[in-house]
Amino acid sequence: MSIGHCDIINMVMIMSRLKDLRKEKEYTQIKIQMLTGIDQSDYSKIENGTRWMTFEQCRKLAIALDTSMDYLAGLTDEKTPYKRNNCIIAKKENK
Repeated sequence: MSIGHCDIINMVMIMSRLKDLRKEKEYTQIKIQMLTGIDQSDYSKIENGTRWMTFEQCRKLAIALDTSMDYLAGLTDEKTPYKRNNCIIAKKENK
């Protein structure tokens, strides 16, 4: 399977957005691991473009970075997250 031009552009956008948001929050990759449960080496690969994130990883990163999955996926340029159901987030994080 070959990677197309649009796939490369999308990957670069995702990498840039993840790193920019993480740095804005002054989070290290270890802090991201603590907040999301995503192994630091896996997160590093996602941020550097050598690995795609899963749906669940994208969800966890959106919550930790206070943005939307749409923003991380490059579907919108709006960083502000949608109104969230805090009960669902709290229940998921307490597991």
